[in-house]
Amino acid sequence: MNYGMIVYMLGWICLFEAMFMALPLMVAVIYQEPAGWAYLMVLVLCAVLGLLLTRRKVKNRKIYGRDGLVIVAFCWIVLSIFGAAPFVISGDIPSFTDALFETISGFTTTGSSILNDVEALSRANLFWRSFTHWIGGMGVLVFILALLPIKAGGAGMYIMRAESPGPRVRKLVPKIKTTAMILYAIYFGMTVLQIILMLLAGTPLFDAMVLSFGSAGTGGFAIKNDGLASYTNLQQAIVTVAMILFGVNFNFYYLLLRRKPRQALACTEVWAYLGIIAASILVITIQVLPRFETVYQAFHHTAFQVSSIITTTGYSTADFNEWNALSKTILVLIMFVGACAGSTGGGIKVSRIIILLKGVRKEVMRVCHPRSIKKVKMDGHSLELEAVHSVYAFVIIYICIFVVSLLVITLDEKDLVTNFTAVAATINNIGPGLNIVGPAGNFSSFSDLSKFVLMFDMLAGRLELLPLLVLFVPSTWKK
Repeated sequence: MNYGMIVYMLGWICLFEAMFMALPLMVAVIYQEPAGWAYLMVLVLCAVLGLLLTRRKVKNRKIYGRDGLVIVAFCWIVLSIFGAAPFVISGDIPSFTDALFETISGFTTTGSSILNDVEALSRANLFWRSFTHWIGGMGVLVFILALLPIKAGGAGMYIMRAESPGPRVRKLVPKIKTTAMILYAIYFGMTVLQIILMLLAGTPLFDAMVLSFGSAGTGGFAIKNDGLASYTNLQQAIVTVAMILFGVNFNFYYLLLRRKPRQALACTEVWAYLGIIAASILVITIQVLPRFETVYQAFHHTAFQVSSIITTTGYSTADFNEWNALSKTILVLIMFVGACAGSTGGGIKVSRIIILLKGVRKEVMRVCHPRSIKKVKMDGHSLELEAVHSVYAFVIIYICIFVVSLLVITLDEKDLVTNFTAVAATINNIGPGLNIVGPAGNFSSFSDLSKFVLMFDMLAGRLELLPLLVLFVPSTWKK
């Protein structure tokens, strides 16, 4: 274990968090809010700590898989702890546990909240809540790799694999730094485009920015108590399209930019993702027609909720907790499916679902034809056996964490639907669940123990399980 590199990267995380804190500080100055002092204090603390930790040069910068996993896990934990401090210092969220829950929910782009009155928060804190979505959407360490001249051998790829969502992470170009820069350029450009469209649709600048941060990071923190229900149909439609687009694998956009439309359109995962969205919208629209005045309204709100759930964003324009059983069941199922690998969305990922189904088909065919040799293929290419086995391992670990989490939070004596969807909403980085944790509710009634379990689930879901789990393996800490 290369402890020097771990400390070095934690120092850079502190420096970058100090830089991030400058934006809500500016918001506080513009709106003349006392919460600005909280951000100034944390900014100075992070800057001093970061300078101290990065001052000493690391001689051995060579790291491997487990080092990358540990770096990612620790960086996200440190990022969340310091990110929660302004909420506590400003007094908007006095409980550190609640502030940490809100912050982890923000950075992991979950959107689950413990706040009963969102509009009571200062503008600076509202901005920071949503900005954490944007930071965490693509990954803060990917951001660091894109900007810093860190020469760490193969460290970049190990870190990127640990932080990027999905079963297959490949370099778009030979240099990992260039890959990171390309990803963030696409991410930044799409975010700016959404902000412009929201402004053209008549959205106030502050609202346009925070809603775009939430859509881009597929996070879902709203700044109004009614979610997005009070915005116009046009504004809601822009957010709907944006959520779907940010749920697409960013490799797809890279291929389009490189003028390789055939390769882009040959992506099986993207077509499966869009197909699931279309089928879900069609079925649910038919089911909820009696609840709306027109077919358009039924389609509009259904499209928004389906896009929000499958991309794990969590925004809402209607209380889908009141919809019929079939509609709610479909929404819960697509919670688990999630968006595409290599996107900002959460969930198991569409690519893993495809690989699982093809793996099952392969086993069935092998039983029927023992002498036949079948390989699992994706986009016309045969997948290595290791890649298929990693998907199986992911699903097994996922189920184990889900079951243990469910058992622990049942100690709070809440109903099964609330508990089940609370775990599903956090481990898949969705945001709202059903019943008590539905779109009109929140997670404030859970005990501190349950909140810490759900915080673990949010981090585990965002980091693809393994980075957090390796922290509990004794052999990880051996040199």
